[in-house]
Parts: sequence; structure tokens; C-alpha cells
Amino acid sequence: MKARIFVTLKGGVLDPQGKAIHHALSGLGFEGVNDVRAGKLLELDLADGTSDADIDAMCQKLLANTVIENYRIEKVA
Repeated sequence: MKARIFVTLKGGVLDPQGKAIHHALSGLGFEGVNDVRAGKLLELDLADGTSDADIDAMCQKLLANTVIENYRIEKVA
């Protein structure tokens, strides 16, 4: 079983990486971009039978800093 974990910064948290990307895009002539928020995608190859609770615990304990980040779990067939 595979799972994708999408980790993004919470709305009120400053995103210096996103700002740098936005600035670079502007410098390359892409003026239609209003804002950029950077995040990360983690793909896990899990043993069959790994519970949703275990995947959530992995996110809570290691994969996301829940003080400043949100995460979303997507199971892949």
C-alpha cells in the first residue's frame, strides 16, 4: 500500500521559501503569480494492513510539525 502525505504551512505562518520562489518567478518574467506557498510531498510504501491511525501517528510525531504545518493523507491504490 502507498500513501502520500502533503505537508503545507498553516495560513498565518511566514513562508520564506515561497517568497523566494515568487521573487524568482517574477524575475523570470512570470508576472501573473500573486503568491507562492511551498510545501512538501512524502510518499510512503507501507505494509498491507497499516492502519489509518498508524499513518496519522507518523504524521503527528515526525512527518509534520503540527504547530506550524497542516498535513493531508492520500492513499494510493
